[in-house]
Amino acid sequence: SSILSNVEALSKGLLYWRSFSHWLGGMGVLVFLLAVAPGDGQGKGFTMHLLRAESPGPNVGKLVPKMRKTAAILYIIYIVMTVINVIFLLCGGMSLFEALCTAFGTAGTGGFGLKNDSLASYSPYIQNVTTVFMFLFGINFGCYYLLLLRQFRGVFKDEELRVYIGVVIAAIVIIVLNIRSLYGTLEETIRHAAFQVSSIITTTGFATTDFDLWPSLSKTVLLALMVIGACAGSTGGGIKVARVLLLFKSLRRNISQTLNPRKVMVVRNNGKAVSESVLDNANAYLAAYVVIMLVIIGITSLFSSGDEQSDSDSLI
Repeated sequence: SSILSNVEALSKGLLYWRSFSHWLGGMGVLVFLLAVAPGDGQGKGFTMHLLRAESPGPNVGKLVPKMRKTAAILYIIYIVMTVINVIFLLCGGMSLFEALCTAFGTAGTGGFGLKNDSLASYSPYIQNVTTVFMFLFGINFGCYYLLLLRQFRGVFKDEELRVYIGVVIAAIVIIVLNIRSLYGTLEETIRHAAFQVSSIITTTGFATTDFDLWPSLSKTVLLALMVIGACAGSTGGGIKVARVLLLFKSLRRNISQTLNPRKVMVVRNNGKAVSESVLDNANAYLAAYVVIMLVIIGITSLFSSGDEQSDSDSLI
């Protein structure tokens, strides 16, 4: 589905299916099964493992005591946000089919578009709406549940959310300053920068411009955002902001203990102590991530060198 170069030649059935499939996979097929499957009170520990498997993050907990109800709440929030996204897109002049497929790609952070240029040919309004919703779907869905319970203080104090917002704003500012000369107006510059930052940090993949033509600094920032990813418990990919936050806190603790061996420090997240097992899992995840990435880079470079050699031979 991702290697098709001329998606406009595909039938509406195929376009809808590939968009709907990654919308379903955005929240997770197992979470969907937990939400709709009848609960018989058996296998409670197993259902918690299923939720951990489909809700990537350093620590997964229940929103409510029953796992099935937790999964149902997550999916209700997911569906409602998707419907709201569709409504905003319809207000921008999109057809229902285009709005559904675009909202599916935004919500599931899959990024399958209906046009060969992704969203570049759509109006600035459509691009801005997609920017906002990509950003929103990159937030931990537990924060939305807290908002429904009117626990606003808990949301504002969430460290991961604050870091996520701070990283997005900082990246937009850096890129806007770096690419300002490439676009005619400041509005257009901010729109493209904000769109690409939201698209890359949530690993959605939509595009409004060819950012490969941007300066090296902007491309480096986007590459870093791709690795960091969105919040834990969201539909976005990447290492996750929560893990990166824990890794930096763990690094700070290790440096402090090296300088002061007798000092005992506890890593805390949102005011609560983080267990050593969670920190070990985050470190192991990062190590595995880096090793796999290096292996893939090595394999890809082998094929890339072969292609470059064949291109140079053909020129000769």
